[in-house]
Amino acid sequence: MITKSERIKLRSLAQTLKPIVWVGKDGFSETVIKQINDELFNHELIKISMQENTTPPTEFELTEMAVKLGAEVVTTIGRKIVLYKHSEKKGIKHVLA
Repeated sequence: MITKSERIKLRSLAQTLKPIVWVGKDGFSETVIKQINDELFNHELIKISMQENTTPPTEFELTEMAVKLGAEVVTTIGRKIVLYKHSEKKGIKHVLA
């Protein structure tokens, strides 16, 4: 669980991020979940963008997905979702160091 001050820092860092994962009409399929997990391993902090023809997930669905991934939902703004997960990958700059 991230603290309030960590969440503020992550939101600030996320403002300059470009979306890495795009969610289409199929929603959060297993393929998309795997891609999100891989990107979290490589980057720790990612932004996800949903296409306009998709229905945004509910807060419950987002929380369920985050628990499945072992990640934290940092923020959601419109059709953008920011996720954070501490990565054990060597050689990357950790966001919350």
